[in-house]
Amino acid sequence: MIFRQDIGIDLGTATVLVYVKGKGIVLREPSVVALDRSTGALLEVGTEAQKMLGRTPGGIVAIRPLREGVISDYEMTERMLRAFLKRAPGSRFLRPNLVICIPSNITEVEERAVVDAGMHAGARRVYLIEEPMAAAIGAGMDIDQPRGNMVIDIGGGTTDIAVISMGAIVESDSVKIAGDKYDEALIKYIRRKYNLLIGDRTAEEVKINIGCVYPRPEEKTMTVKGRCLLTGLPRAVELTSTETIEAMEEVTTGILDAIHGVLERTSPELVADIAQTGAMLTGGGCLIWGFDKMLEERTGLRAHIADDAVSCVAYGTGRALENLKSMTDGTQNISRRRSLEESYEP
Repeated sequence: MIFRQDIGIDLGTATVLVYVKGKGIVLREPSVVALDRSTGALLEVGTEAQKMLGRTPGGIVAIRPLREGVISDYEMTERMLRAFLKRAPGSRFLRPNLVICIPSNITEVEERAVVDAGMHAGARRVYLIEEPMAAAIGAGMDIDQPRGNMVIDIGGGTTDIAVISMGAIVESDSVKIAGDKYDEALIKYIRRKYNLLIGDRTAEEVKINIGCVYPRPEEKTMTVKGRCLLTGLPRAVELTSTETIEAMEEVTTGILDAIHGVLERTSPELVADIAQTGAMLTGGGCLIWGFDKMLEERTGLRAHIADDAVSCVAYGTGRALENLKSMTDGTQNISRRRSLEESYEP
């Protein structure tokens, strides 16, 4: 039997998660595409394309079509989305309805780019939901009560901070400081201190394995391999977890400043609620060791890391699928409760 399916997509800078209504998260792939330079043919998407980053011959290029939370290469994003939708279980759909998450301070032009990419990838209609709202829903927060809730979603390209009350975002900010900036900071630090050049994937491994933003009870070390900038030859150095604190301090400060900014713009009543309940942390970036402890020390707020923090946005996007029937026809931003002008026929 052929039927229409509703699909939620966490269109992340680093990872795309696809949630199919009734099935849960069915796909989790890196946001990377590989194509043939000469023909433009799409060779691989997701995990297989990620393996090619920094390792491709001249005729093949591996790219990330999303940067800092928004589309940087429209055509590649559309083709990537189309490929991921085909991989979703149960491909005998009519054109599906899509709910796609977006950063909280995205412009209308950037919103339209996301909508267009979804429509051209095969969607019947595209609905948008802001990442912090989706993260709060996915983390199981009770956001419908007249009480302040703070959610901090640290992804690959952006950190989204929001205060939510009565089912709506009261105050929010989205800064282009997140997991990718931590990787860049590690690359710069190792280059400056050791004259050693490492790639993005190595930096991510350092971040995951020994990276921290608060002193660990026990020092951890890791052998880091790269190319010596003085000799041009392969070289390895031992990096300590304490060094990663120094390397990533500026990025952490940028995120904390954004959190302070949102709190300063929030009403005293809602801040009092947040002081009582604490802040919910979601996204892969919040899993860097010690971030919750650093947040508590700098703000005085209790920090709670959500269960399955990496998938919270995808689960929240999936939960939003249940409300599509109560919405008016057209392409909409669910969290802002406002319609974008519909420019496509069903």
